[in-house]
Amino acid sequence: MFTREEYEKMEEKILAPYAMKNRLAGARKYPEQEHPFRSAFQRDRDRIIHSSAFRRLEYKTQVFVIHESDYYRTRLTHTIEVSQIACTIARILRLSEDLTEAIVLAHDLGHTPFGHSGEKILNELMKKYGGFEHNKQSLRVVDELEERYPEFPGLNLTWEVRESIAKHNTEYDVSSGKEFKPELGPLLEAQVANLADEIAYNSHDLDDGLASGLISLDDLEKVPIWQKNYMKINFCNLSFELKKYQVIRSIINMQTTDLIMQTEENIKKFNIKSLQDVRNTKKDIVCFSIEMEKDNKILKNFLMDKLYHHYRVKRMEEKAQRFITELFKIYLKRTDTLPPKIQEKLKTGKKQRVICDYIAGMTDHFALEEYKKLFDPFEKV
Repeated sequence: MFTREEYEKMEEKILAPYAMKNRLAGARKYPEQEHPFRSAFQRDRDRIIHSSAFRRLEYKTQVFVIHESDYYRTRLTHTIEVSQIACTIARILRLSEDLTEAIVLAHDLGHTPFGHSGEKILNELMKKYGGFEHNKQSLRVVDELEERYPEFPGLNLTWEVRESIAKHNTEYDVSSGKEFKPELGPLLEAQVANLADEIAYNSHDLDDGLASGLISLDDLEKVPIWQKNYMKINFCNLSFELKKYQVIRSIINMQTTDLIMQTEENIKKFNIKSLQDVRNTKKDIVCFSIEMEKDNKILKNFLMDKLYHHYRVKRMEEKAQRFITELFKIYLKRTDTLPPKIQEKLKTGKKQRVICDYIAGMTDHFALEEYKKLFDPFEKV
């Protein structure tokens, strides 16, 4: 029988001295007994996977609204893809896979329906009441909104997972870790999660963009990272689908390998020997090489121009923002149209924030159905 204590001893032998180990996990808000078999971060991971917010990611937009096609990524498939990349990186760098996986699985729990367009309009609607940002909302989900345990609200996760959720930082995610010692740099596991997120959404948005027809092969001729990987693969008589998969697979491998090699170099360069060294280093330790960073920037600019700003995507965004705006207004004006459970929360919470939480937790499907029920005269309520 392999106990938790034995697992923790094994970590001491296998993991790097600057990795975050389970035995060093910070306290939970509400004290609990340790599990005989599962480590602290494994329990966090399991609680996240079993949460309602995690299941709802299956029907939340990544780029394309869910009803556009059942092929495109959703927040759930994106999260799984990020986890796969992040755990590979963590394993090779001898970091904690348990912690890395927990961070990644939780990083998008606070996302609204309809992706970043939903987040943008909710932030505008909540401007006078504290705004809305999905990192903060992810933390709110795991700290307060999930209702699964009689002893405490939320999931009662460890300090490190909560800190890493709050400090999640990418091109589209702003760190909001004010209550988590902002003077301290993020753990290496959190930094890995940040970059794995970028690798996943850049490569897989390329895939979805090509599948949708919004991006063409001709468009990609000026994207160095695509061309480098396209030219080195022997296609023979492969179909377009197989060609596309091989190139994107190669891009993920190229970026992941570059990240690992550059991070190893940085660990030596910054003389990282301990967790304290990680915390005291102000620069990102986990990063791409200068050349890869340039290629990645070109790819991100390309996706912004050709995909995210495409008129069809903008049309989806416009519809999504209208749905959320109208739902927010009607709930605010007529709180008696809200479900009894949400009305009960209004007795103790601020009206705008309760409504915001309710809308942010909706899937694309549910938000569309609510809109029809409230505004379509021929829809049953």
